[in-house]
Amino acid sequence: MNIQDLIRPTIKALKPYSSARDEFQGVTDNMVFLDANENPFENGVNRYPDPHQSKLKAILSEIKGVSAKNILLGNGSDEVLDLIYRAFCEPNEDNVVILPPTYGMYEVLANLNAIAIKKLNLDEAFEPKVEAILNSADAHSKLLFICSPNNPSGNSFTTGAIEKMVSNFKGIVVIDEAYIDFSTEKSWLTRLNEFPNLIISQTLSKAYAMAGIRLGICYASEEIITVLNTIKPPYNINELTQKKAIELLSIKDLASNQIVDILKEREAMVAELKSVRYISKIYPSDANFVLVKVDDANKRYNQLIEKGIVIRNRTTQPGCENTLRLTIGTSKENKILIDTLKSI
Repeated sequence: MNIQDLIRPTIKALKPYSSARDEFQGVTDNMVFLDANENPFENGVNRYPDPHQSKLKAILSEIKGVSAKNILLGNGSDEVLDLIYRAFCEPNEDNVVILPPTYGMYEVLANLNAIAIKKLNLDEAFEPKVEAILNSADAHSKLLFICSPNNPSGNSFTTGAIEKMVSNFKGIVVIDEAYIDFSTEKSWLTRLNEFPNLIISQTLSKAYAMAGIRLGICYASEEIITVLNTIKPPYNINELTQKKAIELLSIKDLASNQIVDILKEREAMVAELKSVRYISKIYPSDANFVLVKVDDANKRYNQLIEKGIVIRNRTTQPGCENTLRLTIGTSKENKILIDTLKSI
């Protein structure tokens, strides 16, 4: 597959903006910087941040076992996804394939970028209909979004199903692994080099407990990363975000210990949910949440709100009639939820 054939002609012809920090690198403590029209009075944030996030990428490279050249960082995963749309999809001409029920921003970003959408709903077990998905694609199908573990269903798609889609789709395949750290399945990062059309999206918002700093991660071939770097804003990851991510990622076993606790709580919650009389189904979860089917989702959602508990009502999503999505909280929070579910 020739990735260059998939890139929008205007993007291929684009000359990227060159920031002051792009034009000069090799910073030392003795340098005098009078190139970027910054306020010279030091306060910790008066200078522009590293546009390449070199220190942060080096840490992520070590954690994930992927070269820094294969990493792009975004202001949340939504910026990463938006950059992918703008790099590969021609407005009012191309289309993308999504697999509902799934993460809603795929559709929102398609609409924002004037890109048509082909929707291939998952089956009753929330598994992709691989043949139908591949058959739906045409010459203008540039992107296929696969969310695994899937949001809101919580399940991971089978390796065979994903491999067939990545191998046979003629455009870019984006595997959204926002919840992969809670899964028993291996990340597709281990096979990134096998597929030139593969992009993997991850985040520090879930397992790494950094939703507040908005840091999304894109892993892809160096060729694709180069294209995305061409169109990203020059200083898209601010100094405070970079520093906080480096600080928390440097604490040994912090995330792994929290993941263990969340998985134990998930197991305990599932066991308790089985005794809630109006829950008719608990869907298997490979994420930090559980999807359940109830008698009346709108009624139960409102009852929980009245008790001061906020969960997610997913009943309007395809295949999700009368379902509620329950995030795994702390032991105390989960007990409050379970006790309330049993009392209403």
